[in-house]
Amino acid sequence: MGVERGRASQRSHGVVSQRSYGTSSSSSHGSKTKCKNCCRKFISFMCTQVGVGGLVVSYAILGAFAFRTIEKKGGDWQTNHTTHIHDDAVTTLWNYTERLNVLHKEKWYKDVDLALLDFQRDIVMVVKEDGYDGRNYTELWDFPASLMFCLSVFSMIGYGHMTPTTEWGKIATVIYAVFGIPLYIVYFMNMGRVFAKSFKFLYRAMYRCLNHGRKVAVEIEGEEEGDEAIIVPSTACIWVMIFYMTTGTIMFAEWEEWTYLDSCYFSFTSLAKIGIGDFVPGFEGGFEKASSHDSQTKLIINFMYLLIGMGIIAMCYTLMKEEIMVKLRALEHDFKEKLYICGLKLGLYEEESPYPEPRPTMHPRPRSVRKSVRRR
Repeated sequence: MGVERGRASQRSHGVVSQRSYGTSSSSSHGSKTKCKNCCRKFISFMCTQVGVGGLVVSYAILGAFAFRTIEKKGGDWQTNHTTHIHDDAVTTLWNYTERLNVLHKEKWYKDVDLALLDFQRDIVMVVKEDGYDGRNYTELWDFPASLMFCLSVFSMIGYGHMTPTTEWGKIATVIYAVFGIPLYIVYFMNMGRVFAKSFKFLYRAMYRCLNHGRKVAVEIEGEEEGDEAIIVPSTACIWVMIFYMTTGTIMFAEWEEWTYLDSCYFSFTSLAKIGIGDFVPGFEGGFEKASSHDSQTKLIINFMYLLIGMGIIAMCYTLMKEEIMVKLRALEHDFKEKLYICGLKLGLYEEESPYPEPRPTMHPRPRSVRKSVRRR
């Protein structure tokens, strides 16, 4: 009896262990499946327009904090170095003045000139080799300025008004651009499609209102058959770009007290990604680059202006490309038709009959036959 009870307990223990193992394996498999589904949903969301836009903004904010941290050491070193040069020059001039200004006037002039030349040479060396421009770290690499630097890197504008001075800063700029430029291209294409769909919807609504519901059918690649397709003309895209650039021109001219020509010049070179860098919002025009009192707000608004403006340019590119493709297909059709007509005139083709050959007439059966058939 004891042996049988032991065997029964072993069997029951084995069954319980197998069940528990199966339960644990199924739970682990279910958790893995849930994790995979969450990852897929997250990736699919990040590939949408909202996800890509948020990713670009997050990437710029992360880069701003990173460059502030990296460039802090270089900025502190430049400030301390120039302060040391200034203090040495003042001490030397005071010593010459204390010893020679009464009894040896000519000697004092000569020594002071040499000391000022040494001071000038040291400062010029710091400016040329290390990029020092008279501002300390907190003025140069504040958060809005760092954000604007990140935008100019991954959007390939490259203003050049801010440059990394440390070795790690230069390495970080290269790595940041390698990953940021493809992300910006994805944002550029996605925002172009979103803005194009929105503007096309508005343009179609306005077109229908102005034309009292009259339909114009144009064959567009990607449009379903039977749907009304209205092509947005290139002139409308050009007017949108002119309006947006005019808005930026007036805004920056009023804020920065630039001339309208300089403000228009800045808007065009920025949206066209030329990025000369002689005019930057938040800093005085020219190469003096003195920070203004509300530079942070201006730099953030400039960041948003350029980010939205590049999406509008992508929209205009998409719509103009659509119109060009429609015109090219129409041109191809006309060319083939004219080529066919020339071939007919030269005898290279035989003209096909436009109408099919007449079928033989079917004589109806007499009524009597039909009646007989019905009776049967």
